Amino acid sequence: MPKKEKNEDENELRRDPYDVLGVNRTSTDQEIKSAYRKLALKYHPDKNANDPKASDMFKEIVYSYNILSDPEKRQQYDSAGFEAIEAEREDLEIDLSSLGTMNTMFAALFSKLGVPIKTLVSASVLEEAINGTVPTLPLALGKPVSRKVEKHCAHFYSVRVTEKEGEAGIVCRVQSAEKSKFKLLYFDQDENGGLNLALQEDSEKKGKVTFAGMYFLGFPVYRLDQHSSIMAKKDPDNAFFKKLEGFQPCEITELKPGVHTFAVYGDNFFKSASYTIEVLSADSFGNEKENLRTIEAHISTKRTEISKFETEYRQVLAQFTEMTSRYTQEMKAIDDLLKQRNEIHASYTTTPQIKHSNNKSKKRVVLKDDKHSSIKDTTTKKKWFNIQVKMNQRKPS
Repeated sequence: MPKKEKNEDENELRRDPYDVLGVNRTSTDQEIKSAYRKLALKYHPDKNANDPKASDMFKEIVYSYNILSDPEKRQQYDSAGFEAIEAEREDLEIDLSSLGTMNTMFAALFSKLGVPIKTLVSASVLEEAINGTVPTLPLALGKPVSRKVEKHCAHFYSVRVTEKEGEAGIVCRVQSAEKSKFKLLYFDQDENGGLNLALQEDSEKKGKVTFAGMYFLGFPVYRLDQHSSIMAKKDPDNAFFKKLEGFQPCEITELKPGVHTFAVYGDNFFKSASYTIEVLSADSFGNEKENLRTIEAHISTKRTEISKFETEYRQVLAQFTEMTSRYTQEMKAIDDLLKQRNEIHASYTTTPQIKHSNNKSKKRVVLKDDKHSSIKDTTTKKKWFNIQVKMNQRKPS
């Protein structure tokens, strides 16, 4: 079967991502994320090891979420369906804890080669959090704690925030001097005492450390979504216009008075992750807070401006491309006309060449007189030994 027909058949068999996640086309990013987490936990391979249908359902849930969680892909799907999505380039999220040793080695190798790999928080960790059975350590503001967390495990911390501290703003930051991979997590507490994952920040390299941070400052703070900001490097224009789309506003802007739960999840492939976590009051960052508020407002405005500018740019670029093509055609036409003109002019001004004989050994001289003409051959040269010498033959006296 041709590849094109095969892809069309696969697109027809795929379910609508909105139906898979049980959300509407008008659902917010947070609603989509919440629906995804619930379904992913329900059909996760860890909980359904011997159920192939659950495994297929889990893959479909992940695939659907990869489309709807990316603003660009979601817009493409809404306008043209699956045909606008390049399935072979989709980045799948994987739970490293569910992989065998060999698959984990391959994932680590691809990551080293620069292939973006999204990783999930282990289903067992999320399930324990929902059931409220995870142990938590109290973490005081301004008191950093350094520890090691095993791979695919999490350390939970409870932070008490007063009304004054909440109004001033809270900053939670984690860094690793050993450049370990980890995730900084924030959980909401439900009525039954269970913890639901609300925010997640993957660590990224900054200088000689890896770092992740969350900012609850009372105004929208944009965070860079690394996966949605990956652009086609072969298209600089698209990379420019989509650059700010990777900045997504954090769903939670402030922390209310009470106890809040953070966690550090070990995301290394093979070894434990070393880290230092610290929660601070933004009261000591007064100038930085106001500067950040101004910058974030500018980013929001600039995103709108760039979106409008892209439309104008694409129109002008199309006109420019058309004019450039016409310019090339007209230049060729002019060159052809001038070439033809020069060839015609040359036929008038150029004197035909006279062919000369190559036989230079003989020269013929034509002599004419009144009665007749004779031809004299001048090619024969006299030799000195043929010269006749006249001598006077006188008789002796």
